[in-house]
Amino acid sequence: MILYDYVLSPDCYKVRLLAALVGAKLDLRAVDFHPGGEHRSAAFLRINPAGTIPVLEDGDLVLTESAGILTYVAARHGPDWLGDDTPVMRGRVAQWLAFGHRLSASIGKARTHDMLQKPADIEACRKAGVAALRELEAALIDARLRGDSFLAGNRPTLADIACFPHAMLAPDGGISVDPYPTIRLWTRSLRALPGFIEMPGIHRLHELKPEPVGTSA
Repeated sequence: MILYDYVLSPDCYKVRLLAALVGAKLDLRAVDFHPGGEHRSAAFLRINPAGTIPVLEDGDLVLTESAGILTYVAARHGPDWLGDDTPVMRGRVAQWLAFGHRLSASIGKARTHDMLQKPADIEACRKAGVAALRELEAALIDARLRGDSFLAGNRPTLADIACFPHAMLAPDGGISVDPYPTIRLWTRSLRALPGFIEMPGIHRLHELKPEPVGTSA
C-alpha cells in the first residue's frame, strides 16, 4: 500500500498510526504540501483531482478520504478496529469518523492558520474547535460512566483514531486542552497502546507530565 503523506498532516498521521497499530506496511511517498504546494501540481492532481491528502493506493484502488482509508486498512489488516458487529458500536464508530471531519474543519484550520499562515477566520475556527472539544469531553465522560475507556466501547476503534490527532494538536492552533481532563486521560490510553508511533507535536507517553485522576463535570 502506498500512502501519499505529509508528516505534519493529522489526517495522514491517522493512517500511519493505524497501520503501525495493526502491523500493516505502508510505502510512504512524501508530498511537499508546504511550502512546495505539490498537492496542486498536475502530476498529483492526476492521482487525486481534489488535491487533498492523504491518498492511499493499493493496486488499482485509489482512496482519497481519511475515513475511507482508515476503514479499508482496518478491514484488511485489523478488523477489530472496525468495532464489534453490533448496531450500537458500528453506529458509534461511524459517528466519530464523521466527527473527525468537524475537528479538521475547526481545529485543523486553526492549526494550519497559525503554523502555515493559511487564510482562515481564526476566531470562528477556534470557537468551533472549543465547542467540538467540549462535545468530545462530554462523550468521553458518558463513556466512562458506562465503564468504557474509549469512544465506541471498551476497546479502541477507528472512532478513537479519527479524533485523536486533532485533539492532541489543538494547542498548535491556539486552543488549549487543559480544561478537558477526560480527553487527556483518553489520549493517554491511546498513547500507551503497543505499536503507538509519534508525529511532531504528539510525544511518547514517558515524556509527559502526570495526568489528572478522575473526570471533569
